[in-house]
Amino acid sequence: MKPTAVTESSIHHAVELLRQGQLVAFPTETVYGLGADASNPDAVAKIFAAKGRPADHPLIVHIAGAEQIDNWAEMVPEAALKLAKAFWPGPLTIILKKKASVPLAVTGGQHTVALRVPANPVALQLLQAFGGGIAAPSANRFGHISPTQADHVAEELGDSVACILDGGPCSVGVESTIIDLTDEQPAILRPGRITRSQLKAVLQTEIRLSPQTKIRAPGMMAVHYAPHTMALLCATDTLIAMIDELCGKGKKIGILAFSQTISKLPSCPYQHLILLPEQAEHYEAALYGALRELDNLQLESILIEQPPDSEAWAAVNDRLSKATV
Repeated sequence: MKPTAVTESSIHHAVELLRQGQLVAFPTETVYGLGADASNPDAVAKIFAAKGRPADHPLIVHIAGAEQIDNWAEMVPEAALKLAKAFWPGPLTIILKKKASVPLAVTGGQHTVALRVPANPVALQLLQAFGGGIAAPSANRFGHISPTQADHVAEELGDSVACILDGGPCSVGVESTIIDLTDEQPAILRPGRITRSQLKAVLQTEIRLSPQTKIRAPGMMAVHYAPHTMALLCATDTLIAMIDELCGKGKKIGILAFSQTISKLPSCPYQHLILLPEQAEHYEAALYGALRELDNLQLESILIEQPPDSEAWAAVNDRLSKATV
């Protein structure tokens, strides 16, 4: 399936496909989503089949605006409305208690629902034209690198999807922050562009980091977002030593780095170096594309320089910890 340019006609076609129970891939500001009518369990089942995704993993329901929260959640707390006002449209997913009408196929059999309003004009246009919720995980095979361009979707899912709307590269590049509001104390289940400090500033309460003992939301597995090639996360000094050792043995390696220290190392015929930006937000936007590029080179391993351990880098460090051994 080749990506389709976004026009009024292609949006209309995508809406008709969704209403027929088909799958439509579309851009968001985070990653490309694999969408189905969230009210149609048979359509939702096609998402799991196309991705090879376990049925107990919840999906995020994308909606056109905060006014639609009541269609999906019951007993909506004031905290949810405050966060929606502050961050929607945007890369924040809010977990709430679901309405009885929400299919368990969408929620992974749980009695909670994950909701988000994406900050992408194509996604919003599609949602507004469709009129309902679109369940959409990342548009890739389960556990693999998330797609940030339409071609990534076509490369990975092929004809499993009826339509791929090409909205260009994703601006954020990593999945949304997920916050659970179903307990007394709010909890972050997955870090993203919106930080713990930003959420705390809005809610004026402490926000805990939830231990990953149960799959409550997307992206909570220990291994996720991973290339097929073995990837190792290394401190800068260790990375330099490993590059020297592996190149000396003639091993074909990929290197993902951000510091000028690595960029100044002598080049080696067996290495492929991608230097990413030193700013966390720009690094996020480029990360998955760079990982995918190296993964397609049939290397023996990918070495990744460990980013700083700070809140600004929390989303990157979360993704890299799950993509590496």
